[in-house]
Amino acid sequence: MRTTYMAKPSEVERNWYVIDATDIPLGRLSTVVATFLRGKNKPTFTPHVDTGDFVIVINADKVKLTGKKATDKIYSRNIDGNPGGLKQISAGDLRAKDSRKLIELSVKGMLPKNTLGRKQGMKLHVYGGSEHNHQAQQPKTLDITNLI
Repeated sequence: MRTTYMAKPSEVERNWYVIDATDIPLGRLSTVVATFLRGKNKPTFTPHVDTGDFVIVINADKVKLTGKKATDKIYSRNIDGNPGGLKQISAGDLRAKDSRKLIELSVKGMLPKNTLGRKQGMKLHVYGGSEHNHQAQQPKTLDITNLI
């Protein structure tokens, strides 16, 4: 009888990847990042174990919003639970204010809504410019133009 391989947390090998977000549509970037954070690109993927890699996204200021998403896509949050506490911001304004938050929210929406998803989301590092402070981890550059 054959059994399905299940990865153990101690056996997982994590890599670091750098992705340049310049002129890449937000949704396509987010799907690739979420795939690598979850570990679905590996043959050892196990749904209940964090098998994913660390991802560094640079040039978040230059991510592309296609169509009318810059004006029509709205991000909402409620600061106190009351109807008057609803705060809304368009995707274009959020990109101008804090482009890192735009990518983080987009990727967070593609991860599981549980403890494992929160743990996987903590492996995402987003930077607005082209510099990051993770050179010690020797990240590999990932060209996602052929993945999308």
